[in-house]
Amino acid sequence: MATLIRILGDFDLAEEAVQEAFVIALERWPRDGAPDNPGAWIVRTARNRAIDRLRRERHYEDKLRELERLMPGLPDDPPDTSLPDDRLRLFFTCCHPALAPEVRVALTLRTLGGLSTPEVARAFLASESATQQRIVRAKRKIREARIPYQVPPDHELPDRLRSLLTVLYLIFNEGYLATTADTVVRRELCDEAIRLGRLLRALMPDESEVRGLLALMLLHNSRRDARVDERGELVLLEDQDRSRWHAGEIREGVRLAVAAGRRGPYAIQAAIAAEHAATATDWARVAALYERLSELQPSPVVELNRAVAVSMAAGPGAGLDLIERLESPRLEGYHLLHATRADLLRRLGRDEEAAAAYRRARELAANPAERAFLERRITELSG
Repeated sequence: MATLIRILGDFDLAEEAVQEAFVIALERWPRDGAPDNPGAWIVRTARNRAIDRLRRERHYEDKLRELERLMPGLPDDPPDTSLPDDRLRLFFTCCHPALAPEVRVALTLRTLGGLSTPEVARAFLASESATQQRIVRAKRKIREARIPYQVPPDHELPDRLRSLLTVLYLIFNEGYLATTADTVVRRELCDEAIRLGRLLRALMPDESEVRGLLALMLLHNSRRDARVDERGELVLLEDQDRSRWHAGEIREGVRLAVAAGRRGPYAIQAAIAAEHAATATDWARVAALYERLSELQPSPVVELNRAVAVSMAAGPGAGLDLIERLESPRLEGYHLLHATRADLLRRLGRDEEAAAAYRRARELAANPAERAFLERRITELSG
């Protein structure tokens, strides 16, 4: 502790970092074994956590200045709010109800969420130019309507919660499967989305969708180390080494998923993720959950995922029939549509059609690890 205080020059920061390091040790050491020098491991891990926090705080200051330029008029008196975190306040502030839901989400992702315009476009299955125009229009409306920078008081938070949950969900998605980064997982985005999700859980303990989203993120995040092999190549869910999954996050995620019930879209997605965390996935149950999700939140992506579940429960032909009936211009540029169709064709023995679909998916995929995986599939079929 004294060593870390000397390094950081801040007792409170050092104390919190050491506490986080011990929590990480309790999770990892029983699974991976204790390090040769536990004391040095704790100091090194605590130092890294403290550095992450300092970077986040500097990032916060930059974003605060950017948001104040966009939405001038910060009041002298602080609002009547119980929001415990500076960045959470910014997110709630940017999710202003005067803006249309998709517009406020896109603006928040671009301004505060750490996502580039191409990454925001991918989140909405939209073109970069359309996404850029959406953000420009949002900024113009803020100026013309003189929407002030003002942290909302507690009674206004529920009106902005749905948009904030979407923001956290999309930040986590970009972290879990990066659009263009050299790595599959951008852990800093996943960690920040989960951190803010935990704060929301403490702030709104009775909101089932907050529990559902946090459960969903934890269950997916538990598999992060198994998603690539030692060569950095993508590993599909069914081929992953489950001993590398993080059992603590799975337990917490399943507990939250059960508590969330199945009333909202995030709660249902958490129930699906919990099924995947089980020893053997009940694909018929997963398909039924996706059908329920499509009733609550109809979207072509939900239907695509339902087709995958149906293919696992009833065979690739049944899944392919659902995909062929999908009529969505938004999905034509979505590489996972073509990759999924290719996989079903491959499983049906229609190799030539599968190779063509894999090639189309490779053209659309931007992540190097995904492109490499698709290239391997094409090579296997060619061989």
